[in-house]
Amino acid sequence: MSAVIETRDLLKVYGDLHAVDRVSLEVRAGTIFSLLGPNGAGKTTTVEILEGLRSLTAGSAHVFGTDVSDDYSGIRNRVGVLPQDFEPFDRLTPTEAVTYWARLFGRTASKADVKKLLAAVNLTSRANLQAIRLSGGEKRKLGIAMSLVGEPELLFLDEPTTGLDPQARRDLWGLIEGIRKEGRTVFLTTHYLDEAERLADDVGIMHKGKLTARGDPDDLVMRYARRTTIVLGGAGDEGLREVTRRGIPAELEDGDVHVHVSDPAEMKQVLAKLASLDIPLRDMYTRRGSLEDAFLALVGARMEEGVLRE
Repeated sequence: MSAVIETRDLLKVYGDLHAVDRVSLEVRAGTIFSLLGPNGAGKTTTVEILEGLRSLTAGSAHVFGTDVSDDYSGIRNRVGVLPQDFEPFDRLTPTEAVTYWARLFGRTASKADVKKLLAAVNLTSRANLQAIRLSGGEKRKLGIAMSLVGEPELLFLDEPTTGLDPQARRDLWGLIEGIRKEGRTVFLTTHYLDEAERLADDVGIMHKGKLTARGDPDDLVMRYARRTTIVLGGAGDEGLREVTRRGIPAELEDGDVHVHVSDPAEMKQVLAKLASLDIPLRDMYTRRGSLEDAFLALVGARMEEGVLRE
């Protein structure tokens, strides 16, 4: 597969701040690439350079083989963008909004084209309702429909499911997966690590301007979070004391005791010790390492809605 996006030693400097510090990456055609990182990591600046909204200081950035510093006009019609702070035109209906968006960018969208786009994002029944009356999830769907005007080959989705309820998030996940199945390329930024783990073929983790890790989600888990966690549900402080008394390192999180086992050969022995405990439990189960665990190992903190939690 050819590279739709390619950067080499991409640098963006503001005074003494290296917002993007020598980042090199490739995004292959027909894949979902997810760029992760806390606020201030440099991912938004990187995306805005690739979208032609911000200039670079040094290095290079190419989209569809064209240097973004030279001429973005030849790229623009091949790219769709859904910004994080997208708000539809409240007094326009989805039909009117998509039609207006097409005209605004000099693109043609017939009535049939508009109907097809709204059907693709499951907004047919809401097509003639003013956007102010749409739910949060429906507004994000409308934003994706507008970004798909002109059938772009590359789609930038910046935090597409932020603030949505679980069902609305899953609906949008299905929509994004459908976009990839059509052969389009998706550049996704998200603060939901489970979202990246579910959707992305390839993941990059940025921290303090640098690209600290790169790979598919399973690869990152194997490299940075290769462990199994035994969870003693509801064991509480008493359970933590009993576990540590038997020489097993553990930690307490939200009332549950977490025992991390990095070496599979030790699992049987640890489980035997835990089975002998006489403490009240709500449940007991194992959990493999996740992309969030890998992120924690690399960045030193967990990420929730764009903030770091130590």
